[in-house]
Amino acid sequence: MTDIGANLERLNERIAAAAVRAGRATEEITLVAVTKTLPAERIRESLSAGLREFGENRVQEAEPKITWFRERGIRLRWHMVGHMQRNKARKAIQLFDMIDSVDSLRLAREISHRCEAAGITMPTLLEINLSGEASKYGFLVQEGKREQEDLLLSAVEEIAVLPNLELQGLMTMAPFGAREEVLRSCFGRLRSLLDTLKGSFGDIDWRHLSMGMTDDFEVAIEEGATMIRVGRAIFGERKDRWEDKT
Repeated sequence: MTDIGANLERLNERIAAAAVRAGRATEEITLVAVTKTLPAERIRESLSAGLREFGENRVQEAEPKITWFRERGIRLRWHMVGHMQRNKARKAIQLFDMIDSVDSLRLAREISHRCEAAGITMPTLLEINLSGEASKYGFLVQEGKREQEDLLLSAVEEIAVLPNLELQGLMTMAPFGAREEVLRSCFGRLRSLLDTLKGSFGDIDWRHLSMGMTDDFEVAIEEGATMIRVGRAIFGERKDRWEDKT
């Protein structure tokens, strides 16, 4: 059984060291513990270590876990961090406190529509595909492709005025196993893109850069991440290792 408390202590030390190297305060960085494939009882073990923010990749898998905690009066903050189909939006807004992976204008419209009907406002992040990899979701913004950036700006112009949807920043996934210089380029580009959006849409509180996972979160923090998504460094290896990069 993985010692969650010891793992989290080591992880927090690494987060703090990366923040110091970047001249930043540790308090600027939110840790989202990714709990895909883990049962609710296992997640509950992590509460004594201080974890309160959790990320799930699939609505269907997340529902019984989130319900389990709510039935016991345990209030946690849940992030949807995986690709979400539009037909899952109605259920997702009932379960999650934040949707970190809005990857299309059509999905943003659907979330807005569902939130308006339910009378709630949903904080969201836009997922950006910087690498152009077909396996990744998100608004495609490759290096040197100005037309793609223009399309993103056009999409944000519409998303910004959608009712009951609160834009708070950007999210990305770096190429898995990439060299440090590639990681820095990727994360630095997302930071630059956020700066561009701040300049164009100054009335939005662009507070978050969600980037960095188990294998690259230190570089992400050094490049400006305000939110990191970590699973393996806390909970250990999981059965779906072939797709587990958090």
